[in-house]
Amino acid sequence: MLMEEVNEPKGQEQTIINIGNEPVMLTAVDVVSKLINQDRIILKAIGNSIPSAVAVANIITEKMLKGSTQVEKINLDTVAKAGIGDMTSTVEIIITKN
Repeated sequence: MLMEEVNEPKGQEQTIINIGNEPVMLTAVDVVSKLINQDRIILKAIGNSIPSAVAVANIITEKMLKGSTQVEKINLDTVAKAGIGDMTSTVEIIITKN
């Protein structure tokens, strides 16, 4: 899955970015460029992409924009597919400017 950007309706200053299997540093640079014009970014990932989303959030808040951004909230969930036993974890990481 590639990174996908979902823009919210006009007037809301946030962007949802679905994290996939792209290189972590490229994704982090792309997210930082979006944070220049926005107050809030939401990183979403599912299954094996969750470690990449966590790494992107850490790179942004602890290295690239340390002191000017923070992780506001982390939402964890599990999605159950049809049938029993097939469950997939999801994460939503909300990054905001200070």
